[in-house]
Amino acid sequence: MITLRGLTKRHGDTVAVDGLTLDIEDGQVTGFLGPNGAGKSTTMRMILGLDRPTAGRALIDGKPYASLRHPVREVGSLLDAKALHPGRPARSHLIAQARSNGIPVRRVDEVLETVGLATVARRRAGAFSLGMYQRLGIAGALLGDPKVLILDEPVNGLDPDGVRWVRQLVRAQAAQGRTVFLSSHLMSEMQLTADRLVVIGRGRLLADTPMAELLAASASASVRVRTAGPDDLRALTDRLLAHDGVSAEPAPSPGGERNEIVVRGRTAGEIGDLAHRLGIRLHQLHSVSASLEQVYMELTEHSVEYATRTEKA
Repeated sequence: MITLRGLTKRHGDTVAVDGLTLDIEDGQVTGFLGPNGAGKSTTMRMILGLDRPTAGRALIDGKPYASLRHPVREVGSLLDAKALHPGRPARSHLIAQARSNGIPVRRVDEVLETVGLATVARRRAGAFSLGMYQRLGIAGALLGDPKVLILDEPVNGLDPDGVRWVRQLVRAQAAQGRTVFLSSHLMSEMQLTADRLVVIGRGRLLADTPMAELLAASASASVRVRTAGPDDLRALTDRLLAHDGVSAEPAPSPGGERNEIVVRGRTAGEIGDLAHRLGIRLHQLHSVSASLEQVYMELTEHSVEYATRTEKA
Protein backbone atom coordinates (compact mmCIF):
# COMPACT_ATOMS: atom_id res chain seq x y z
CA MET A 1 0.00 0.00 0.00
CA ILE A 2 1.07 3.58 -0.70
CA THR A 3 0.03 6.09 1.96
CA LEU A 4 0.05 9.87 1.45
CA ARG A 5 -0.63 12.17 4.39
CA GLY A 6 -0.73 15.92 3.83
CA LEU A 7 1.82 15.57 1.03
CA THR A 8 2.86 19.05 -0.11
CA LYS A 9 5.49 20.43 -2.46
CA ARG A 10 6.21 24.11 -2.99
CA HIS A 11 8.61 25.72 -5.44
CA GLY A 12 8.93 29.26 -4.12
CA ASP A 13 5.46 30.78 -4.31
CA THR A 14 4.17 27.95 -6.51
CA VAL A 15 2.36 25.05 -4.84
CA ALA A 16 2.87 21.97 -7.02
CA VAL A 17 1.18 19.50 -4.65
CA ASP A 18 -1.18 20.75 -1.97
CA GLY A 19 -1.87 18.54 1.05
CA LEU A 20 -2.64 15.23 -0.67
CA THR A 21 -4.02 12.62 1.71
CA LEU A 22 -5.03 9.22 0.32
CA ASP A 23 -4.40 5.48 0.40
CA ILE A 24 -3.42 3.59 -2.75
CA GLU A 25 -4.43 0.06 -1.89
CA ASP A 26 -3.17 -3.41 -2.74
CA GLY A 27 -4.95 -5.65 -5.21
CA GLN A 28 -6.29 -3.01 -7.55
CA VAL A 29 -5.22 -0.65 -10.32
CA THR A 30 -5.43 2.96 -9.18
CA GLY A 31 -5.48 5.47 -12.03
CA PHE A 32 -3.95 8.90 -11.48
CA LEU A 33 -5.43 11.72 -13.56
CA GLY A 34 -5.04 15.46 -13.79
CA PRO A 35 -4.36 18.23 -16.31
CA ASN A 36 -0.82 19.13 -17.35
CA GLY A 37 0.86 20.83 -14.42
CA ALA A 38 -1.54 19.33 -11.88
CA GLY A 39 1.27 17.74 -9.84
CA LYS A 40 1.04 14.08 -10.89
CA SER A 41 4.71 13.55 -11.73
CA THR A 42 5.81 15.55 -8.68
CA THR A 43 3.63 13.34 -6.48
CA MET A 44 5.17 10.20 -7.95
CA ARG A 45 8.67 11.60 -7.54
CA MET A 46 8.00 12.31 -3.87
CA ILE A 47 6.71 8.78 -3.32
CA LEU A 48 9.96 7.49 -4.82
CA GLY A 49 12.16 9.81 -2.77
CA LEU A 50 13.35 11.80 -5.81
CA ASP A 51 11.80 15.04 -4.55
CA ARG A 52 11.69 16.05 -0.89
CA PRO A 53 8.22 17.07 0.35
CA THR A 54 7.83 20.56 1.76
CA ALA A 55 5.37 19.03 4.22
CA GLY A 56 3.61 15.74 4.83
CA ARG A 57 4.82 12.27 4.03
CA ALA A 58 4.67 9.48 1.49
CA LEU A 59 5.02 5.90 2.74
CA ILE A 60 5.24 2.50 1.06
CA ASP A 61 3.98 -0.24 3.35
CA GLY A 62 4.49 2.17 6.24
CA LYS A 63 8.05 3.21 5.33
CA PRO A 64 9.63 6.05 3.33
CA TYR A 65 11.13 4.84 0.06
CA ALA A 66 14.63 5.85 1.20
CA SER A 67 14.46 3.47 4.15
CA LEU A 68 13.58 0.38 2.08
CA ARG A 69 16.35 -2.18 2.33
CA HIS A 70 15.93 -3.52 -1.23
CA PRO A 71 13.90 -0.80 -3.01
CA VAL A 72 13.94 -2.32 -6.51
CA ARG A 73 12.59 -5.57 -5.10
CA GLU A 74 9.80 -3.74 -3.30
CA VAL A 75 8.87 -0.93 -5.71
CA GLY A 76 9.05 -0.96 -9.50
CA SER A 77 8.79 2.39 -11.25
CA LEU A 78 8.72 4.00 -14.66
CA LEU A 79 8.88 7.79 -14.73
CA ASP A 80 10.94 8.50 -17.85
CA ALA A 81 11.44 5.67 -20.30
CA LYS A 82 14.40 7.42 -21.97
CA ALA A 83 16.36 7.94 -18.75
CA LEU A 84 19.18 5.56 -19.77
CA HIS A 85 22.40 5.64 -21.76
CA PRO A 86 21.45 5.38 -25.47
CA GLY A 87 24.67 3.55 -26.33
CA ARG A 88 24.04 0.69 -23.91
CA PRO A 89 22.24 -2.45 -25.18
CA ALA A 90 18.88 -3.15 -23.57
CA ARG A 91 20.07 -6.35 -21.90
CA SER A 92 23.22 -4.71 -20.54
CA HIS A 93 21.15 -1.88 -19.09
CA LEU A 94 18.95 -4.35 -17.20
CA ILE A 95 21.93 -6.49 -16.13
CA ALA A 96 23.51 -3.41 -14.50
CA GLN A 97 20.28 -2.80 -12.61
CA ALA A 98 20.02 -6.44 -11.59
CA ARG A 99 23.60 -6.79 -10.31
CA SER A 100 23.44 -3.54 -8.34
CA ASN A 101 20.32 -4.81 -6.57
CA GLY A 102 21.25 -8.43 -5.96
CA ILE A 103 18.86 -9.79 -8.59
CA PRO A 104 19.85 -12.93 -10.59
CA VAL A 105 20.74 -12.24 -14.23
CA ARG A 106 18.27 -14.89 -15.35
CA ARG A 107 15.53 -12.50 -14.24
CA VAL A 108 16.71 -10.07 -16.93
CA ASP A 109 15.92 -12.57 -19.66
CA GLU A 110 12.55 -13.33 -18.05
CA VAL A 111 11.43 -9.70 -18.11
CA LEU A 112 12.74 -9.16 -21.64
CA GLU A 113 10.52 -12.05 -22.73
CA THR A 114 7.59 -10.60 -20.78
CA VAL A 115 7.81 -7.20 -22.48
CA GLY A 116 8.50 -8.60 -25.96
CA LEU A 117 12.09 -7.35 -26.36
CA ALA A 118 13.97 -10.67 -26.23
CA THR A 119 14.81 -10.58 -29.95
CA VAL A 120 16.31 -7.07 -29.74
CA ALA A 121 17.91 -7.42 -26.30
CA ARG A 122 21.43 -6.78 -27.62
CA ARG A 123 20.47 -3.78 -29.71
CA ARG A 124 21.57 -0.37 -28.42
CA ALA A 125 18.74 1.50 -26.73
CA GLY A 126 19.47 4.60 -28.81
CA ALA A 127 18.09 2.77 -31.85
CA PHE A 128 14.77 2.02 -30.12
CA SER A 129 11.43 3.60 -30.97
CA LEU A 130 9.47 5.35 -28.21
CA GLY A 131 7.30 2.26 -27.80
CA MET A 132 10.37 0.05 -27.39
CA TYR A 133 11.76 2.46 -24.80
CA GLN A 134 8.48 2.13 -22.91
CA ARG A 135 8.68 -1.66 -22.97
CA LEU A 136 12.27 -1.51 -21.71
CA GLY A 137 11.21 0.85 -18.92
CA ILE A 138 8.43 -1.53 -17.91
CA ALA A 139 10.95 -4.39 -17.93
CA GLY A 140 13.04 -2.40 -15.47
CA ALA A 141 10.00 -1.81 -13.27
CA LEU A 142 9.26 -5.56 -13.21
CA LEU A 143 12.87 -6.62 -12.68
CA GLY A 144 12.71 -7.06 -8.90
CA ASP A 145 9.27 -8.71 -8.95
CA PRO A 146 8.04 -5.87 -6.69
CA LYS A 147 4.88 -5.61 -4.61
CA VAL A 148 4.29 -2.03 -5.77
CA LEU A 149 4.30 -0.62 -9.33
CA ILE A 150 4.37 3.13 -10.05
CA LEU A 151 4.05 3.90 -13.76
CA ASP A 152 3.90 7.39 -15.26
CA GLU A 153 2.30 7.36 -18.73
CA PRO A 154 3.31 3.74 -19.51
CA VAL A 155 1.29 3.53 -22.74
CA ASN A 156 2.78 6.67 -24.30
CA GLY A 157 4.12 5.75 -27.75
CA LEU A 158 2.70 2.23 -27.81
CA ASP A 159 0.59 0.89 -30.67
CA PRO A 160 -2.92 -0.50 -29.95
CA ASP A 161 -1.56 -3.99 -29.33
CA GLY A 162 0.99 -2.59 -26.89
CA VAL A 163 -1.65 -0.53 -25.10
CA ARG A 164 -3.80 -3.63 -24.64
CA TRP A 165 -0.75 -5.57 -23.42
CA VAL A 166 -0.03 -2.96 -20.73
CA ARG A 167 -3.67 -3.10 -19.64
CA GLN A 168 -3.57 -6.86 -19.29
CA LEU A 169 -0.18 -6.73 -17.56
CA VAL A 170 -1.15 -4.23 -14.85
CA ARG A 171 -4.48 -5.89 -14.21
CA ALA A 172 -2.72 -9.23 -13.82
CA GLN A 173 -0.28 -7.63 -11.37
CA ALA A 174 -3.16 -6.22 -9.31
CA ALA A 175 -4.96 -9.59 -9.40
CA GLN A 176 -1.90 -11.07 -7.70
CA GLY A 177 -2.36 -8.62 -4.81
CA ARG A 178 0.13 -5.99 -5.88
CA THR A 179 -0.36 -2.22 -5.66
CA VAL A 180 -0.52 -0.60 -9.11
CA PHE A 181 -0.50 3.21 -9.41
CA LEU A 182 -0.39 4.60 -12.94
CA SER A 183 -1.05 7.85 -14.74
CA SER A 184 -2.28 8.35 -18.28
CA HIS A 185 -3.94 10.97 -20.45
CA LEU A 186 -5.59 8.24 -22.54
CA MET A 187 -9.07 8.37 -20.99
CA SER A 188 -10.67 5.51 -22.89
CA GLU A 189 -7.87 3.19 -21.86
CA MET A 190 -7.91 4.33 -18.24
CA GLN A 191 -11.64 3.60 -18.12
CA LEU A 192 -10.91 0.01 -19.18
CA THR A 193 -7.91 -0.43 -16.89
CA ALA A 194 -8.42 1.25 -13.51
CA ASP A 195 -10.50 -0.03 -10.60
CA ARG A 196 -10.17 3.23 -8.71
CA LEU A 197 -9.38 6.80 -9.73
CA VAL A 198 -7.50 9.60 -8.06
CA VAL A 199 -7.97 12.96 -9.80
CA ILE A 200 -6.01 16.09 -8.89
CA GLY A 201 -6.07 19.65 -10.19
CA ARG A 202 -3.61 22.43 -9.31
CA GLY A 203 -2.08 20.01 -6.82
CA ARG A 204 -5.30 19.42 -4.88
CA LEU A 205 -7.34 16.26 -4.59
CA LEU A 206 -10.54 16.45 -6.66
CA ALA A 207 -11.69 12.82 -6.47
CA ASP A 208 -10.65 9.53 -4.88
CA THR A 209 -13.30 6.94 -5.65
CA PRO A 210 -14.02 3.62 -7.39
CA MET A 211 -14.34 4.00 -11.15
CA ALA A 212 -17.95 2.72 -11.26
CA GLU A 213 -19.13 5.12 -8.56
CA LEU A 214 -17.46 8.09 -10.22
CA LEU A 215 -19.11 7.40 -13.58
CA ALA A 216 -22.53 6.73 -12.04
CA ALA A 217 -22.48 9.96 -10.02
CA SER A 218 -21.66 12.15 -13.00
CA ALA A 219 -24.11 14.77 -14.20
CA SER A 220 -23.70 13.19 -17.63
CA ALA A 221 -25.08 9.84 -16.45
CA SER A 222 -28.69 9.16 -17.47
CA VAL A 223 -31.43 6.57 -17.66
CA ARG A 224 -33.33 5.80 -20.85
CA VAL A 225 -36.99 4.92 -20.26
CA ARG A 226 -39.64 3.61 -22.66
CA THR A 227 -43.26 3.10 -21.67
CA ALA A 228 -46.10 1.16 -23.33
CA GLY A 229 -47.80 4.33 -24.54
CA PRO A 230 -47.79 8.14 -24.51
CA ASP A 231 -50.25 8.48 -21.62
CA ASP A 232 -48.04 6.37 -19.38
CA LEU A 233 -45.00 8.35 -20.46
CA ARG A 234 -46.71 11.65 -19.66
CA ALA A 235 -47.80 10.46 -16.21
CA LEU A 236 -44.32 9.15 -15.37
CA THR A 237 -42.60 12.29 -16.65
CA ASP A 238 -44.89 14.59 -14.64
CA ARG A 239 -44.19 12.68 -11.44
CA LEU A 240 -40.43 12.65 -12.05
CA LEU A 241 -40.29 16.38 -12.73
CA ALA A 242 -42.08 17.08 -9.46
CA HIS A 243 -38.75 16.39 -7.71
CA ASP A 244 -35.90 18.90 -7.56
CA GLY A 245 -32.75 18.01 -9.45
CA VAL A 246 -34.52 15.77 -11.97
CA SER A 247 -34.68 16.41 -15.71
CA ALA A 248 -36.49 14.44 -18.41
CA GLU A 249 -36.39 15.06 -22.12
CA PRO A 250 -37.48 13.14 -25.22
CA ALA A 251 -34.95 10.51 -26.23
CA PRO A 252 -33.43 10.83 -29.72
CA SER A 253 -34.95 8.10 -31.86
CA PRO A 254 -34.31 7.68 -35.61
CA GLY A 255 -37.37 5.44 -35.85
CA GLY A 256 -39.72 8.14 -34.63
CA GLU A 257 -40.49 6.40 -31.31
CA ARG A 258 -42.41 8.86 -29.10
CA ASN A 259 -42.63 6.86 -25.89
CA GLU A 260 -39.03 7.31 -24.69
CA ILE A 261 -37.38 9.82 -22.40
CA VAL A 262 -33.87 10.39 -21.04
CA VAL A 263 -33.88 11.03 -17.30
CA ARG A 264 -31.11 12.60 -15.22
CA GLY A 265 -31.10 12.86 -11.46
CA ARG A 266 -32.68 9.47 -10.70
CA THR A 267 -31.29 5.94 -10.90
CA ALA A 268 -32.86 3.15 -12.93
CA GLY A 269 -33.93 1.47 -9.71
CA GLU A 270 -35.69 4.59 -8.44
CA ILE A 271 -37.51 5.05 -11.75
CA GLY A 272 -38.54 1.39 -11.84
CA ASP A 273 -39.95 1.61 -8.29
CA LEU A 274 -41.89 4.76 -9.15
CA ALA A 275 -43.36 3.20 -12.30
CA HIS A 276 -44.42 0.16 -10.26
CA ARG A 277 -46.22 2.34 -7.71
CA LEU A 278 -48.01 4.19 -10.52
CA GLY A 279 -48.99 0.97 -12.28
CA ILE A 280 -47.08 1.93 -15.42
CA ARG A 281 -45.63 -0.76 -17.69
CA LEU A 282 -42.08 -0.16 -18.84
CA HIS A 283 -40.76 -1.57 -22.09
CA GLN A 284 -37.21 -0.31 -21.47
CA LEU A 285 -35.22 0.88 -18.47
CA HIS A 286 -31.55 1.31 -19.29
CA SER A 287 -28.77 3.12 -17.39
CA VAL A 288 -26.37 5.07 -19.59
CA SER A 289 -23.06 5.74 -17.83
CA ALA A 290 -21.01 8.79 -18.58
CA SER A 291 -17.64 8.30 -20.26
CA LEU A 292 -14.54 8.90 -18.18
CA GLU A 293 -13.64 11.76 -20.50
CA GLN A 294 -16.94 13.50 -19.69
CA VAL A 295 -16.51 13.02 -15.94
CA TYR A 296 -12.88 14.13 -16.07
CA MET A 297 -13.77 17.32 -17.92
CA GLU A 298 -16.49 18.08 -15.36
CA LEU A 299 -14.09 17.56 -12.45
CA THR A 300 -11.17 19.53 -13.85
CA GLU A 301 -13.08 22.32 -15.55
CA HIS A 302 -11.73 24.95 -13.15
CA SER A 303 -8.35 23.32 -12.56
CA VAL A 304 -6.73 23.53 -16.00
CA GLU A 305 -3.37 25.27 -15.73
CA TYR A 306 -2.89 25.89 -19.45
CA ALA A 307 -6.40 26.75 -20.67
CA THR A 308 -6.98 27.24 -24.38
CA ARG A 309 -9.85 28.67 -26.36
CA THR A 310 -11.26 27.96 -29.77
CA GLU A 311 -10.84 30.73 -32.29
CA LYS A 312 -14.00 31.77 -34.09
CA ALA A 313 -13.85 31.86 -37.86
